[in-house]
Amino acid sequence: MAAKSAAGLLTSVDSMFTTQEERDNAQRSYVIDLPAAEISDFPDHPFKVRMDEEMEQMVESVRERGVLSPVLVRPMPDGSYQMVSGHRRKFASELAELPTVPCIVRELTDDEAIIIMVDSNLQRERVLPSEKAFAYKMKLDAMKRQGQRRDLTSSPVGTKLGTRSNQELAEQSPDSKTQIHRYICLTNLVPELLDMVDNSVLKEKGTLQMALRPAVELSYLPENEQNALLEVMESEDCTPSHAQAIKIRDFSEKGKLNPDVILSIMQEEKPNQVEQFKMPRNRIDKFFPAGTPAQKIEDTIVKALELYRRRERAMER
Repeated sequence: MAAKSAAGLLTSVDSMFTTQEERDNAQRSYVIDLPAAEISDFPDHPFKVRMDEEMEQMVESVRERGVLSPVLVRPMPDGSYQMVSGHRRKFASELAELPTVPCIVRELTDDEAIIIMVDSNLQRERVLPSEKAFAYKMKLDAMKRQGQRRDLTSSPVGTKLGTRSNQELAEQSPDSKTQIHRYICLTNLVPELLDMVDNSVLKEKGTLQMALRPAVELSYLPENEQNALLEVMESEDCTPSHAQAIKIRDFSEKGKLNPDVILSIMQEEKPNQVEQFKMPRNRIDKFFPAGTPAQKIEDTIVKALELYRRRERAMER
């Protein structure tokens, strides 16, 4: 009797400090060791597993101490297992030639698995724009499907569903709603242009690099125009500024974009391409009253130089 009372007390205490969802997950989860070859990758996994310096360090750590944090997998109907979170640890285990990988096995629906997969990987120190782009799109689609299922028994599904899902995604993510929208736009880029956006983060020498904002503008171009732009970018060895990308998109929406127009826009001089000349302010302060705007100082110096050049030419005659 006392044992039953103690068990009942423990159950009630556990209920006080855990949610129903946590208790349900605990009941449907268990830990086992599985050979890496028996774990399939998550379909369309948006996060790249790169053989970089960080991976080399992880392999060395796994070789010395094993996998300290179990990966998360889910059982499949055919008896196999699918990776949800831990692709990099699995890869490191294979390189370290470990016989098995510790795994938390949990029953998950497709949409639950997508959301967990995205959330766990977005916490990494460096996530490429392309990875965020497809990850956010996958999670948003999953959240919308979950919302539709909930609403079937309550209220009709209306246009507010997508807005609510967008807001919920932003609240659960490290990026704002606007920034998430920008990332998702990148999924419409051809692979070569999307690689250039990743290159802006990787900073690898000899690669074309494009910032996020112009890339978002270019994502609205149809594929054939993106490919035409790509050819010009490669031949000119440059990428468009935000202003140039806006102009390119504008010509596209008006049906006037062609390779000649693209080339003309891309050959325009960008503000950051104009060579700058700098001079310590203390060398010229004595020539100007305190508080003189920088633009006025620049205009005065240019005028003085023009007068000096005219004087020099007059003396040469």
